[in-house]
Amino acid sequence: MWPIVHDIVTEQQTFAYDPYMSEHDAKRMWLVAAPARVVVAAEADRVLGTANMYANRPGPGSHVASGSLMVAKDARGKGVGRALATDMITWARGNGFAAIQFNAVVDTNTAAISLYESLGFSTLGTAPGAFRHPVLGDVGLRIMWLDLRPPAQVTG
Repeated sequence: MWPIVHDIVTEQQTFAYDPYMSEHDAKRMWLVAAPARVVVAAEADRVLGTANMYANRPGPGSHVASGSLMVAKDARGKGVGRALATDMITWARGNGFAAIQFNAVVDTNTAAISLYESLGFSTLGTAPGAFRHPVLGDVGLRIMWLDLRPPAQVTG
């Protein structure tokens, strides 16, 4: 997983992580402990992508899941992100979470935004200029939300 994390973090275009983090620090951050979960998408012995998933906040916020997904450059556009996101949704539903909240989706990460929207996520809001893109300057960070609760029963 480290090559994928390293490439994405040093690229500085989609994750607000320290581009100088060490492999040790990246593992400490990415490899969340149970009951949270880390998965990889692989083909043969090659890791194509990875995701972690966990409760967004402890205590009163623990009913909402969150997580992060990373896909290797040469595996993008091949369904790896969709497989990881779909797995996260299945995991969150199976563990009784009410929703999934992505806290910081870079506004220029149109591939991720399109994927999440195709899976039912909506943007709750955008923090303008909250991400320093190395090419485009300050761009927004979206909070994206997927409600996992069944639709309310209409009575009447």
